[in-house]
Amino acid sequence: MSAFSAAINAIFRDPNMAVDAEYRSGGADPATSVRVMRTVPDVMSEFNTGRYVAESVALDVRISEVETLEKGDTFTIGGEVFAVIGAPRRDSEGLIWKSEARKNEV
Repeated sequence: MSAFSAAINAIFRDPNMAVDAEYRSGGADPATSVRVMRTVPDVMSEFNTGRYVAESVALDVRISEVETLEKGDTFTIGGEVFAVIGAPRRDSEGLIWKSEARKNEV
């Protein structure tokens, strides 16, 4: 295990940095228990001549826990379901999936 991998594992174990979640490929069962880092950055967007701030949710999950992450996959965190939107991307070390997600409104 590399120093980077050990550091990432320690960060994901830290309860202040990551939370428990259930991952579902394509949003369908069965669910897999994983740890995710969730951030909620505001994103500045433009439409025609206007600018607006849109809420977004960024989810990071270890590739060792989710081998393939795709648009439409879901994570359930504390009873809330978040669907991956767009194409997830890997970090430069190939250890983490970085994805943007949207809360599913029921």
